[in-house]
Amino acid sequence: MNVRDLEARLLLGPGPSPVAQRVLEAMARPTLGHLDPQFLALMDDVNARLRDVFGTTNEMTFPVSGTGSAAMEASLANVIEPGEKVIVGVNGVFGTRLVEMARRMGGEVVAIESEWGRIIEAGQVESALRDHADAAVVAIVAAETSTGVRQPLDEIGRLVGESDALLVVDTVTAIGGTPVEVDRHGIDVAYAGTQKCLGVPPGLAPISFSPRAIEKVHARKTPVQSWYLDVSLLAGYLGSERRYHHTAPINMMYGLHEGLVALGEEGLEARYERHARVGARLQDELRNRDFRMFAQEGHRLPQLTAAMLPESLEEGPLRARLLDEHGIEVGGGLGPAKGKLWRIGLMGFGATDENVDRVLAGIDAVLG
Repeated sequence: MNVRDLEARLLLGPGPSPVAQRVLEAMARPTLGHLDPQFLALMDDVNARLRDVFGTTNEMTFPVSGTGSAAMEASLANVIEPGEKVIVGVNGVFGTRLVEMARRMGGEVVAIESEWGRIIEAGQVESALRDHADAAVVAIVAAETSTGVRQPLDEIGRLVGESDALLVVDTVTAIGGTPVEVDRHGIDVAYAGTQKCLGVPPGLAPISFSPRAIEKVHARKTPVQSWYLDVSLLAGYLGSERRYHHTAPINMMYGLHEGLVALGEEGLEARYERHARVGARLQDELRNRDFRMFAQEGHRLPQLTAAMLPESLEEGPLRARLLDEHGIEVGGGLGPAKGKLWRIGLMGFGATDENVDRVLAGIDAVLG
């Protein structure tokens, strides 16, 4: 197999999402050194644009060199010390991953669970904080990619803000598709990925630390578990010192910058409206075809639809046919939802009416 022989696919799964030609062309620009003044200026602009998308004034906002899971690990590694209590909302794969990471870092995990497909209720967080007033961190997923659930954060942000705990939020599938609003919700650490609604290939992971989170990092009694992801060391490279830490993925940064420029040209509100409109249309059309929505009504992501197939149909063979015969990729279920549903993403440059038409035509063909 040669890379030039690879066939293009329409990426309508849970990620990666379609990448615009302008982003690919930006990534093909000449590689600079990671301390070149031109690159450092570009990186500063990336960080400023990320603040706008995150809805924050946090100075320590930047892309981690790695995928969204690297940013998840960076979030927890910096703010958890061994023996500290960590309250984690678990209602899907990525809440489960937060639990696993927190335990590996020596955290004493208190899991608050909801049925997959349903939100974590604010009352569950309130009870956990009351029973574990010494909790150091509360972690929750804002957009659960495995189930299509959109988690409300207003009340949870208020409850955590009234405690001594830091609030860590997974916004990987949310950023650029639905509002994140870090400052308004009192989020202390938010992390994301480039390959969903930002429309950039996987490889960088935006993250934002509040001043309160950075204060905790500086007050640690033990070193951050990961040298590579230690934000106190990364600050030297990101700040005025420009102290060498690691070689940043230069051309990936070009792609992220171009994706953020495209977002700025469209406007955040217009981007959110586009995702909401095409996502609602897809979900309506799927219901007309006897699909059942998996996520709780009133809390469904427009950019990632989890839909149960009509009764008696096996999702795997039909999903394979959609890929082989129509060149369209959609995702299958994970965990308890494995073999039961499709996860269809309309994210970033892929959130268009044309793509809704194409996936519906493909679905109609494979369903007969």
